[in-house]
Amino acid sequence: MGTLFRIGTRKSPLALRQVYEIMARLKRSDPDIEFDIVAVDTYGDKDKKTPISDIEGGDFFTREIDESLLRSEIDFAVHSAKDLPDILKEGLIVAFTTESIDPYDSLVSRSGLKLNELPLGARIGTSSLRRKAQLKKYRSDFQIVDIRGNIEERLKLLDNYERRTTNDERRIDAIVIAAAGLIRLGLGHRITQRIPFEILRPHPLQGSLAVVVRKNSVDLLRLAKGLETVAA
Repeated sequence: MGTLFRIGTRKSPLALRQVYEIMARLKRSDPDIEFDIVAVDTYGDKDKKTPISDIEGGDFFTREIDESLLRSEIDFAVHSAKDLPDILKEGLIVAFTTESIDPYDSLVSRSGLKLNELPLGARIGTSSLRRKAQLKKYRSDFQIVDIRGNIEERLKLLDNYERRTTNDERRIDAIVIAAAGLIRLGLGHRITQRIPFEILRPHPLQGSLAVVVRKNSVDLLRLAKGLETVAA
């Protein structure tokens, strides 16, 4: 039996897919490695109301996992790279960052309408300050609606559109989601449009994954270094 590593992650289906992606890379590097996935509820998973725009740059989705890493309850953490705080907790380091599988923001609309085809005053769901500002710059008539939840939950809000009345404040005409998340979940067919960069400039790390370890984890740092030569 090979070395056993405990991997910390969020509990969402997307987070688990991201862990499997890193596990596959590590297995190709060393087939004898074994894994134990430790799923953690983060503050960001529990708080479904705070807009992402209020906490961008913080550790909203990583705090509890990284604290578990510092307590040596897990050996390393796998995060969406764009969820990393601007400053990691003392004692931690990003050991490896993958290349993006798709850097675009994508539009998912209820009727297959692209961004320029949406009706006047269309209601678009997103909670990102970056996306809000750029969408309003592109079309000032858009009404931006704060939405939270994992990808499946956000798609459900959109799919339940027909149950909403025209004046219902919960009504959503389209949502903006990272294309990479949909692809990882096997939902790439839901993408109506990859939004051009000149309209929406994505987070620079969108679609990439980050492996975070303790600074004194020499073996893991060495292993992560080897991932740079392992294909996705």
